[in-house]
Amino acid sequence: MVNLIIIFMAIVLVNNFVLSQFLGICSFLGVSNKMSSAVGMGGAVVFVMVIAELVTWPVMQILNKFDLAYLQTVVFILVIAALVQFVEMFMKRYLPSLQKALGIYLPLITTNCAILGATINAITFNYSFIESVVYSFGAGVGYMIAMILFAGIREEKLNNEEGVPVPFKGVGIILVAASIMALSFMGFTGMFQ
Repeated sequence: MVNLIIIFMAIVLVNNFVLSQFLGICSFLGVSNKMSSAVGMGGAVVFVMVIAELVTWPVMQILNKFDLAYLQTVVFILVIAALVQFVEMFMKRYLPSLQKALGIYLPLITTNCAILGATINAITFNYSFIESVVYSFGAGVGYMIAMILFAGIREEKLNNEEGVPVPFKGVGIILVAASIMALSFMGFTGMFQ
């Protein structure tokens, strides 16, 4: 049990996919202008990451059994793409406003390297099935925390750009704020080994 807590906390805080490993930056920067869309995107990523891990871990065991491990990336991408289509159909039916707010970024989850990275890392780190699911859930939660924190910063300070020097207006101040946030998460390094 302690091992699962360490895996979870390490991926959420120390090895955060967005702020430490720089995976999923496209949607992180694109969807974080409003808190509502950041929460929705974060929730969708958590859901897809966990479901992808639940499906890809057993698939990888089958690939290993038949010496087809070289197909890992292709098979994982196909599984993730199918799962994203399921999430998009669900949102279109039951959460149309959120689906519209996420716009193009929801289909981009298909190619979100954070989701593929979580599934491949869990296999690479030789995690058991339960450890893999906890790892993916933690990666999704870490992604969601980063999105929510950054959306809060952008809504509160960056969207009005009052007091921002001219050279930093627009994308410049957003990238500076994201890098400062990444630096602040470096303070967790060494807490969970």
